[in-house]
Amino acid sequence: MPNSPSATKRLRSDARKRSFNQLVLSEIKTLKKKLKASIESKNIEESKVTAKTLITKLDKGVKKGTLPRTKVDRLKSRIQISINKLTPANS
Repeated sequence: MPNSPSATKRLRSDARKRSFNQLVLSEIKTLKKKLKASIESKNIEESKVTAKTLITKLDKGVKKGTLPRTKVDRLKSRIQISINKLTPANS
């Protein structure tokens, strides 16, 4: 147990932040699974919509400090590469 009032407040604050971070990470994990399934089934439209939603969630995670910027940049790049492989080339 914390001994000082500030440590008690910090404990409460950390619990709130942890629950928010877990919520965000859970949503991202679910969207990643949904995107992977739609890419494997070669559903182009669903993949694009899911990718856009996932990228938005990732950016919000960075903005709130839940995820590191470099990891999100790498994931966004990989998402775009997989979507581009799925869509036919315009040639």
